[in-house]
Amino acid sequence: MAKLLKLFLNISVVLCLFSCQTKREKAEASYKFGLTNFEQGSAGSINGIARAIEIDSTYEQAVYELSVGYLKRGLPHKWKEQYDKAVPLDSISRIPWRGYLYLWFYRDYKKAIADFDASDTLTPNFLDQPQGHSVDYWRGIAYLGLKDYDNSIAYFDKYINQEIEESGEDWVELTAFLYRGIAYYETGDLEKALYNFNKRLEHGRSTSADAKYYKALIAQKQGDLALAKELVNSAIDDFKQGYFNNRPYVETLRQIYLEDLQTLKLELHDENA
Repeated sequence: MAKLLKLFLNISVVLCLFSCQTKREKAEASYKFGLTNFEQGSAGSINGIARAIEIDSTYEQAVYELSVGYLKRGLPHKWKEQYDKAVPLDSISRIPWRGYLYLWFYRDYKKAIADFDASDTLTPNFLDQPQGHSVDYWRGIAYLGLKDYDNSIAYFDKYINQEIEESGEDWVELTAFLYRGIAYYETGDLEKALYNFNKRLEHGRSTSADAKYYKALIAQKQGDLALAKELVNSAIDDFKQGYFNNRPYVETLRQIYLEDLQTLKLELHDENA
């Protein structure tokens, strides 16, 4: 009897493991079908991923990916509800990612910073890098969005200095120089602003409508209208070739448009008249 009971228990464990494995495999198949056969955020993609979660509600990647689908489909209220289901399944990964999404899709800079700060607590010996950049870089942008220029500069300093120390200046994300330059420009420190805009151009093959636009504004402030005109004309050329700061899905922070450059060009013409 004891042997039969032991055999029964062993068979039960094997069947349970087999059942769990099959469940996850089915969920993964549905997830991959929805993600690879349809555009992210489309109804087909969302339905495939939702089916995966129905099969296995603990499949964290699918739980997370469904929230992204809602966000890119323009359903932010569904994104938040769904994303919060992914956080308990993998807090270390999902909290800094939520900060990134708060930053760009919600423009909720305070909540973004709170999540980036929380990630430091969760991983005190590791600097999280959602979307390939450190939370220090993202905090620099979030504080710029809040117009807290001192904190923005401090976090860009931290990010840039670490990149230079670990890999060299060529590895610094170019928009870090641009945004730090904008923060300095807003504080009135035009010398440091120019330094950063020049760094953006130095490491970007001398092409950046944004950097040249701000340099033109500085030249205008300093009364050098000839230089300002030269810079804004060059900025217009760069813009038309696609060399301007922008992001997929959403408008980037401090994004400039061709109209901004043309307006500045007219202002410079009128000042010189």
